Amino acid sequence: MSYEEHLDEVTTLITEIYDVADDAAIRMVMRAQDEEFFSGHDDDPSICTLERAHEDARVVFRKYGK
Repeated sequence: MSYEEHLDEVTTLITEIYDVADDAAIRMVMRAQDEEFFSGHDDDPSICTLERAHEDARVVFRKYGK
């Protein structure tokens, strides 16, 4: 998947797994992106996988969900 698709998938997973509203999940992912959490993903799109999206959703929720 592309970088943008990966971000969308992480956002979707946060809303589904953690029962978070769409706008809150988007804010979390945007904060993570602003702090360059996803910079490696943009440089190497091969790491934009569904498995990685699940891992990233957990990390982003834990770090930015508060």
